Amino acid sequence: MNSKILIIRFSSIGDIVLTSPIIRCLKEQLDQAEIHFLTKEKHKDLLRANPYIDHLHLYNSNLTDIIKQLQQENFDYIIDLHHNLRSHIIKQNLRTKAYSLQKLNVKKWLLVKFKINILPHVHIVDRMMDTVAPLAVENDNNGLDYFIPKEENYPFEQIPDSFPKKYVAIVLAGTYFTKRLPPKKHLEVIQQLDVPFILLGGKNEVKLAQEIEKQTTQNVLNLCNKLTINQSASIVKNAALIVANDTGLMHIAAAYKKKILSIWGSTTPELGMTPYLAHPASKKQKIEGLNCQPCSKIGRHSCPKKHFRCMLNQNTTEMANWIKENF
Repeated sequence: MNSKILIIRFSSIGDIVLTSPIIRCLKEQLDQAEIHFLTKEKHKDLLRANPYIDHLHLYNSNLTDIIKQLQQENFDYIIDLHHNLRSHIIKQNLRTKAYSLQKLNVKKWLLVKFKINILPHVHIVDRMMDTVAPLAVENDNNGLDYFIPKEENYPFEQIPDSFPKKYVAIVLAGTYFTKRLPPKKHLEVIQQLDVPFILLGGKNEVKLAQEIEKQTTQNVLNLCNKLTINQSASIVKNAALIVANDTGLMHIAAAYKKKILSIWGSTTPELGMTPYLAHPASKKQKIEGLNCQPCSKIGRHSCPKKHFRCMLNQNTTEMANWIKENF
């Protein structure tokens, strides 16, 4: 089957990483398939080293230009894994056979708004695989992929010789406040242990990391806002363990089959976005019995109830014990 296929997923980091099994399975299972991928320009580094993608198309907010570019390709199929207004306009203009992810937005809204859970117990990756089932493509169950360009591996020689080679990576990042474990909770974990930690995050996590650094005498290396996404992925790839919020680097860690302690605040594993086929020793930690959780499917900038119990009540002794057992 010699086909030219366009996959659409504009954002975000974790969602793009979660498309990787679909990319791989299409490329490997369809004879001579030519795989194109459309994403936002700012996310190109997530995909440019992926050997299963033949051509990367980058959207930079000019929909007319990208449509003209795509119309030149004469695609046989479109696999729409974003399924929003923008992707709908693209599909209308390309006028070719399209298969679109069923996003289950009404069911997600019922869970978030009324705590009525009628969502299928199916991971988002498996639902995306259903999207390509009409092409006779099946899940190979090899999990996620993440490919780091050679020139963007983290230069580990820059780490001081005194810092141990075996470490725990703590992902402080989270797009929204209610998805980030507060620094005092991280401190409670760190202070119970005698293991080295590397802190990862962007500019929004700089103050959190500095607060942790100031209040501990443990071996902590702060790399927040000092790395590219691929350098951060390199740190994750080489870590012994990962402690992460519900965020993109959590899914990158799953691609490397790492042992992951994932911390769930305003979102919930029931939404189907847990670390996919990660190491079997991985653990999901959330507060059970909170009648306000989840309060969002993507996170919030503040706790609507003002108490933030979903994160402030996290059991840090359990977290520390998991690290002890698996380090």
